[in-house]
Amino acid sequence: MDYQTILYGVDNGLAKITFNRPEVGHAINREFAHEFMDVATRATTDPAVRCILISATGKAYGFGGDLKFFATELETIEATLIELTAVLHQGIQRLHHGKAPVIIAIPGIAAGGGFSLALFGDIVLAARSAKFVMAYTNAGLSPDGSSSYYLPRVVGLRRAQELMLTNRMLSAEEAQEWGIVTTVVEDDALAEAAETLGRKLAAGPTKAYAAVKKLLSRTFEQSLEVQLEEESRLIAANANGADGREGLDAFINKRKPTFKGE
Repeated sequence: MDYQTILYGVDNGLAKITFNRPEVGHAINREFAHEFMDVATRATTDPAVRCILISATGKAYGFGGDLKFFATELETIEATLIELTAVLHQGIQRLHHGKAPVIIAIPGIAAGGGFSLALFGDIVLAARSAKFVMAYTNAGLSPDGSSSYYLPRVVGLRRAQELMLTNRMLSAEEAQEWGIVTTVVEDDALAEAAETLGRKLAAGPTKAYAAVKKLLSRTFEQSLEVQLEEESRLIAANANGADGREGLDAFINKRKPTFKGE
């Protein structure tokens, strides 16, 4: 597929999804939503992909929904937004349930849907100049893009309520303190830091990473007994897999393991 709003490529196990509507701050319109779903599906079903890096061209990560596009769809706005969010959310689900770890690199403002698309990463890096604001209610809208799921889990209910109701803007440092961002780096170091981390994870034990993602995705819904049983099954399966055997052998023989994602 020839994407118009997103850049995509895979190199040595690292898939790069790069938002590419810098002239409008990567605002989310119908085309972007469909392309995001398609590229998320490609990245999560390609056996060669062992890590996914999501970033954006230019100085912004995302302004959120394309309100100018919404204005052209007012006669059918309800149907339009049902369609747009359905395909966007399908892409998020693919990345959430996918086996490969997802790194998100935030170069600048993440507002509205852009903020939502910054929340589902397994590791989130932000440039020091980046800022985060929900902004939905400023336009008389309610959140989408998974923010009502992830944000309370990341920052707690009270802080999520504050961010969504008052549209308080967070600096990158505040976002890190609140747990939204994993690491803050200098603006000119963001791309290199994200690339370095992506290459490292792409060379790691992919199935072990997938088990981590699966376990953590269920930890707030399952009982201790169910979670422990899941831990038992997954660690046993990984120990019996190629990478698990390689990791154990490397530890015993005091050498660096070479993982193949198997």
